[in-house]
Amino acid sequence: MRDPLLKNHSGLFTDYYELAMAQAYYLQGKGGDKAVFDYFFRKNPFNGGYVLFSGINELLEILENLGFSQDDLDYLSSLGFRKEFLDYLSTFTFQATIKAPREGEPVFPLEPVVTLKGNIIELQLIETLVLNILNFSSLISTKASRIRSALGNRLFSDFGLRRAQGTGGVIASRAAVVGGADSTSNVISGYLYDIPVGGTMAHSWVQTFEDELVAFRKFAEIYPQNTVLLVDTYDTLNSGIPNAIKVAREMEENGQKMKGIRLDSGDLAYLSKKARKMLDDAGLHYIKIMVSNQLDEYVIRSLNLQHAPVDGFGIGTKLITGMKSAAVDGVYKLSYFQDKPRMKVSDNIEKTTLPGEKRTVRYLNDDGTFYGDGILLDEEESTSEIIHPHFNRKRSTVVGFQSEDIITTVMKDGKRLSEKISVKQSAQYAKERLAQLPLEHHRIEYPHHYKVGISNKLAELRDHLIEKINHKEES
Repeated sequence: MRDPLLKNHSGLFTDYYELAMAQAYYLQGKGGDKAVFDYFFRKNPFNGGYVLFSGINELLEILENLGFSQDDLDYLSSLGFRKEFLDYLSTFTFQATIKAPREGEPVFPLEPVVTLKGNIIELQLIETLVLNILNFSSLISTKASRIRSALGNRLFSDFGLRRAQGTGGVIASRAAVVGGADSTSNVISGYLYDIPVGGTMAHSWVQTFEDELVAFRKFAEIYPQNTVLLVDTYDTLNSGIPNAIKVAREMEENGQKMKGIRLDSGDLAYLSKKARKMLDDAGLHYIKIMVSNQLDEYVIRSLNLQHAPVDGFGIGTKLITGMKSAAVDGVYKLSYFQDKPRMKVSDNIEKTTLPGEKRTVRYLNDDGTFYGDGILLDEEESTSEIIHPHFNRKRSTVVGFQSEDIITTVMKDGKRLSEKISVKQSAQYAKERLAQLPLEHHRIEYPHHYKVGISNKLAELRDHLIEKINHKEES
């Protein structure tokens, strides 16, 4: 468990109303009643074509150790919670079963992404925790994957910690690597998650010397194997790059090679072209050009269109904060309780939920690419067609397609079933699975809509429950 707050006070990482409902369930004698909740989202962030699922490994680690310390119980007592409920919490351990995709799986709106089955109290207590971890991690992984798609195979480093939302930057850097970043400047994330760490210098290093050339020389003396010089402190073309060239030639005389230069301001396309020519004219073809400063997939696309000769990108604010989508709109809804399917009905059709225990099935084209996803009742072995969740006329046959369940049991009776997955493994899995997602769904703007549909049996169950609920309201 990474965060000391979650290590020592994991039970309190929730909203007040979750605890209030949990106490009410307990006092009503419903605490042992079995329930099923689904975690899903209604809309892709960034107006994109998918969400790259991440955060499940962190979530499972927290849930395995979920509990209430005496300090927690004393605090809850001060808020007015009853002694008998606090006595229950004093021995509380998480005992539920969780089904989820592998970290790095592309997932899509409306389909169950994570299914949680246990007693109503434990599942109510963790609602906020589930949403907090999965929504934020998946947001950053998705943003990183969009950036990686724009970059191709060029170097991509996360520079975002200083602009992150507090300590959320720790898991954000992890999520960025799952989504495609090669490394991070975030040392604590490097330590916790075994992520490659790197960086260059700040303008303040250059400013502490009376002469830019001396500043470059001293830095190269100390870091001859990793010399990347920031060349835009004063005058990029007339001072910074010429001084970097001088130092690079001096290093060659010592049998060393400068690694690169970094541009952090100005017209990056124009300056990178000028820098490349100056370096090449000096015979320094091997020196890489790094850029930073308010980069995202849109700026990178613009640089690509201008044929900017950039070798690596340090991406901070817009990556680590998930600009321009503040959050994945993941929700956590009850779908089964006391052996009966449950659902929320709304005048807004998008907020009407799907009832019952369900499974998410992915259908594959002959070439192994993704065709679409089906939402089936748990007891169904297959379906012949999938129906749009909101528009009955939109139907797609899935007969003859290969299929796979994308959510499997990852925790049973409160214990995870597999070994912890490394960030490197999750990143590799994400890369492989995104390669199976047809290119039209990767578009930065106006991506093709991915097929997600429900089975006929699920549609019938939903419609039956809506009719039943409406009949009760009328009577």
